[in-house]
This record gives sequence, C-alpha cells and structure tokens, in this order.
Amino acid sequence: MKESQCFFCSQDVMEIDYKDTDLLRSFTSGQCKIIDPRYSGICARHQRLLARAIKRSRILGLLPFVRLQ
Repeated sequence: MKESQCFFCSQDVMEIDYKDTDLLRSFTSGQCKIIDPRYSGICARHQRLLARAIKRSRILGLLPFVRLQ
C-alpha cells in the first residue's frame, strides 16, 4: 500500500492562513465538522494548525460552526 504525503507537507506550507476559507472548507465535511486526518491524509502537525485556523475562522465569522438545513 502506497503512503500518501500530507497535502501541506508536499507544498512546503509552514503556516495555514485562517482567512483562506476556500482551503479550509475543503477540509470540513458537509456538516462543517473538521475531517479526521485518517481520511484527509494530513500529518499530525498540520492537522493541529488546520484545526486552529478553522476554529479561528469560525470565531471571526468567516466559516459557519454548523450547517443549517
């Protein structure tokens, strides 16, 4: 089985910007939950940075906390 490399590691990303909502939305589910790193393929370091950026973006109102029907 081939191991896939982390999306952020492959692009040499050191910081994840909380204002980049298009990128952050690609790592959230349809219900606006943060996707598990087992499914997204992100390493632990970048998963922590991603979660912090998503939470920061939610608090500032750039991303929703939950998806309303």
